Amino acid sequence: MWSGPRNISTAMMYSFENRDDCCAIDEPFYAHFLQNTGTNHPGAKKVIETYETDYLKITQHLSGDIPEDLPIWYQKQMCHHISPGFELDWIQNLTNCFLIRDPREVLLSLSKITHEVSLWATGLPQQIMLYEQVSKIESRPPILDSRDILENPRKMLEMLCQELNIPFSELMLEWEPGPRECDGIWGEYWYESVWSSTGFSPFRARTGELNPSLESILDEAMPVYRELYSKRLRL
Repeated sequence: MWSGPRNISTAMMYSFENRDDCCAIDEPFYAHFLQNTGTNHPGAKKVIETYETDYLKITQHLSGDIPEDLPIWYQKQMCHHISPGFELDWIQNLTNCFLIRDPREVLLSLSKITHEVSLWATGLPQQIMLYEQVSKIESRPPILDSRDILENPRKMLEMLCQELNIPFSELMLEWEPGPRECDGIWGEYWYESVWSSTGFSPFRARTGELNPSLESILDEAMPVYRELYSKRLRL
């Protein structure tokens, strides 16, 4: 599941990981991204020391056997963790889906947590690149918009499961609050709200004024978002 930051990506991971037939991995390229870019995220040093940073080793793991001999492996991926120039042939071994969100809401949320805000940090340039790459293999990779999911989680997850040719499970709609085994160690910095959740929260538009310095980023992001949005799964 290829997502940008400050989406409902962790809630989606919990939704799948809560199934009896699924395991999950949380942002497997994060340590590689932090080391490769020098991005100053909270806990960066500890993340780099704890997780694999070698791109090839990560891709071999992700396209290898599913852990625990389970039938489904949910891989929560941040699009901006894939740096330009790194080969993408390994994604041919996966079923690829895309999770998008209105970039204005992404920027409002992201700017409250980090000063590392750019068009690249929204994940959208990489997301459209990945979508185009995947479209050469899969005729119409599923795209979901976070607002659609929050407004009707059951129906959207049923549609996604149908697209993936897997059964829908009621367990995808609710989970226990608190940290989960699949969480990366960065959860203490980023997952406060999802740790207090027991399911998908109703959609609420994010309020507040966007910093004028981010308006140019929004202007660049919107056409990419609209293109992906037009191809999304819809009720």
